[in-house]
Amino acid sequence: MNAVGRNVWGIVDGHAHFFRAYYAIRTPLASKVTGEPTRMVYGFLASLFKFLREEPPENFVVVIDASGDTETFRSVLYPDYKAHRDPPPEDFDGQVRRCLEALEILGIPVIGVEGVEADDVIATLARRIRAEHPTDRVRILSRDKDLGQLIDEHTTLYDTQAGREIGLEELFDSKGVRPSQIIDFLTLMGDSADNVPGVPGIGPKTAALLLGEFGTIEGIYENIEKVKGKRRESLEASKEIIALARSLVTLKDDCEIGFPLTRAAFEKSRADMPRLTEFLRLLGISSLQKSAEDLFGIARESGTEAPKTFEPDAQGSLFGTAALKAQDPETAETPAAPLLKRTATVSLIRTASELQDLMLRLRLAKRFAFDVETDSLALESLRLVGMSVSIAVGEGFYIPFASPEPETHMTREAALAILAPLFEDASIGKIAHNLKFDSGALAAHGIFIKGADGDTMLASWMLEPERAGHGLKALSERVLGTRMEEYEAVVGGGGGLFSRTFADVPLETAAGYAALDAEATFALAEVLEPKLAATGLTNLYRDVEVPLAVVLGEMERIGIAVERTELSRQRKELEFRVEEVRVSIAASAPWAFNPDSPKQLAEVLFGLPTDAKPGLGLKVIKRLKSGPSTDSEVLERLVDDPSVTSELPQKILEYRQLSKLVGTYLVALGEFISPTDGRIHARFNQTGTATGRLSSSEPNLQNIPIRSEIGRAIRQAFVAREGMCFVAADYSQVELRILAHLSGDPGLMRAFESGLDIHRAVAAEVFGVAPEAVDDTQRSAAKMVNFGIVYGITANGLARRLGSGCTITRAKEIMEGYRARFRGIDAFLEECVESAKSKGYVQTMLGRRRPTPQLHSRNPSERAFGERIAVNSVVQGSAADLIKKAMLAVAAALPKEVPEGRMILQIHDELLLEVPEASALAAGALLEREMRGAMTLRVPLEVAWSHGKRWSDV
Repeated sequence: MNAVGRNVWGIVDGHAHFFRAYYAIRTPLASKVTGEPTRMVYGFLASLFKFLREEPPENFVVVIDASGDTETFRSVLYPDYKAHRDPPPEDFDGQVRRCLEALEILGIPVIGVEGVEADDVIATLARRIRAEHPTDRVRILSRDKDLGQLIDEHTTLYDTQAGREIGLEELFDSKGVRPSQIIDFLTLMGDSADNVPGVPGIGPKTAALLLGEFGTIEGIYENIEKVKGKRRESLEASKEIIALARSLVTLKDDCEIGFPLTRAAFEKSRADMPRLTEFLRLLGISSLQKSAEDLFGIARESGTEAPKTFEPDAQGSLFGTAALKAQDPETAETPAAPLLKRTATVSLIRTASELQDLMLRLRLAKRFAFDVETDSLALESLRLVGMSVSIAVGEGFYIPFASPEPETHMTREAALAILAPLFEDASIGKIAHNLKFDSGALAAHGIFIKGADGDTMLASWMLEPERAGHGLKALSERVLGTRMEEYEAVVGGGGGLFSRTFADVPLETAAGYAALDAEATFALAEVLEPKLAATGLTNLYRDVEVPLAVVLGEMERIGIAVERTELSRQRKELEFRVEEVRVSIAASAPWAFNPDSPKQLAEVLFGLPTDAKPGLGLKVIKRLKSGPSTDSEVLERLVDDPSVTSELPQKILEYRQLSKLVGTYLVALGEFISPTDGRIHARFNQTGTATGRLSSSEPNLQNIPIRSEIGRAIRQAFVAREGMCFVAADYSQVELRILAHLSGDPGLMRAFESGLDIHRAVAAEVFGVAPEAVDDTQRSAAKMVNFGIVYGITANGLARRLGSGCTITRAKEIMEGYRARFRGIDAFLEECVESAKSKGYVQTMLGRRRPTPQLHSRNPSERAFGERIAVNSVVQGSAADLIKKAMLAVAAALPKEVPEGRMILQIHDELLLEVPEASALAAGALLEREMRGAMTLRVPLEVAWSHGKRWSDV
């Protein structure tokens, strides 16, 4: 996690950096072993290592041009597109291949798609990241002007040579346009580098002036009478050119790349250091060895030193200077001797008799590991290609269902008919790695797994919840000491370009790859499960997390229906509201400015009325290096300040929220509707948080606003099937109830037992008045403290949340009153911190652990963060345990009481069922009963439920 608490995605424009590396180093370099030129390889790797060491992102990919300049859809549309470019130097392509080889050795994904350019793939990745991880930061390592159309609140370009970040403000300062205007900007001026025609006589300054005045190209033509002289003549003569140019400069953000975003995680353990050492030696650039080892955390043999050969001149830096502190190298954890070795030939199970014999062996073993191979990751439409099983390391079996040799083995249907009774036998234990997916894939073929007994991905995460990289390949190398072949290398298609599927892989190759997956899963269970037992995690693992994986797989497979027409209607309505707010902003401002420009907004808000461009003269609240901040916190404080009479801060907040909702939800949600069944199949991630909370992605449904008017409007698009309805239930104040249970504080317990509004009851205790005498201000203060207490709220934070009517002194008094009245809570919080200091971890009610090394840091802010973790993880983690137990109870009761009902969503403390309309009352009663009974607390658990045809109705 980066300094501001968000994951960073680094996306490299590969060929741009290859060219820069080629020309950055003037001195010729060649390998003494092979004789091949190596200056590009040296320059690229040297700068890559420096960047990853100094500014390491959590996710990192390199995107390349797979089709060259003249074999894309643009060259078909316009044959002269880039046709004037000289071919690259003769020694260029060979060095590109070496750079790609190095990236493969380092385990860094490379993506290239035939028929489109790298910029289109980058646009597709950026769109998917925005949709699935809307608060994450995307850094596109490129200074390509076309990519400016991707810049937004969380997406920047990074000019790696200058070390310069290009965001919304920098783009506007340099070009005079917003990201949404970049396409029109490039269309008007054309691009001589790419041979894109433009409007004669219009360069960047004129294009910016026209767009600044009229907004869009359409706006220019609607007001063409206001454009004078030759500019007007050129524009009127260039309508056909404009249509063509716009098609050429608009990035395609829906490329079929077949690349799961989880593959982008930057994991140092993926680097094959022995291969890299040999690669560097072969090319005569072993001086990079130490940099590589420092970065990837693998030491050289004692006494050895990397040879010194050549250091590039000052132009050799491609990725700029460090803005973040370099991270300490990770230590290697690979065992001295591999625990997983191929000791026997893989058994290919081709016939029914062979499969029946294998079934007998698996039944006798009582427990086995399995892994499925599929032609897709979409549970609603995938087809099983094969299955591997293992009952011991060295004993792997592969059962093909589809292959290039279908006549040599059973059909999918015949094999599954034999396998089904075994997988539905609860007395036989089954172990998987990512059981959620494997069980969902089987369910898609009518096999509903029973006897799920292990998931090595979950086991690894429970042991190290703060750590990334719980994938099978990473774990195999880290825990078993065995480097496994990557899926992409077996299937082909290069760096995530899945034009082939596993069904196209030669049978013997497929069998070897798949069987090792099952063997690795079995071996990992043998290593990890004893560690779970030693840390008291076995019951949580077997009784909660593993069975929950099966429930989540079924929820993902079923999905939820969304009306595309309703999304489209809402989008048009919101876009109209956005425009209304823009007009209102213009009317409230002293001069016409661009509300998307932070710099201009700061001038309007904080400039003096006597300035050349008069401002409102408001007090600056927070300063950045670039000037006064206009972020949401600043605007909210201005809204709360009674001395600020202007409506502009409120309108800017509304404008930003509406604009974000259009892009983040109403556009993105439609892209996730499956063409197979018209439903969204969101992912529910068990290993996404350290507290145990489930997270959601593809899309992130948890981020849809809950109580706002707009949030309800978005939920209006989610609709139950014909004859069905939604039944939703959620816990009331569940974290506060858990806090009352754990702390045993009499005052808080009494407040819950009274059945009164909890915030009113707490306010009555704190302010010493009767509950009916509590005013809105007192209730708000109690509510803020109630919600903030486990997150380490401070007096400053409370004062800010309560608004300008509350001083910091008053906030301190409120917090002191709270602590005095609820002393048991304070004692519990202190106990959490002290226990974490002595044990090195905290535990939830069900024994889930989270390490707290921050408590022993020398950095005061790091220690304070550790204290917040110590408290928050106990309460929030216990709430996560509770909702998971409730989900299991509901999933078990539904088939008996509401057979046609299905659990389809879990959002925070809410569960959503889709049931026959006639069963709504029975389903609601079931939800209330099972959720209340999931755990026994010292205060009552309250559950409220409702039903309706649309999600917005419940």
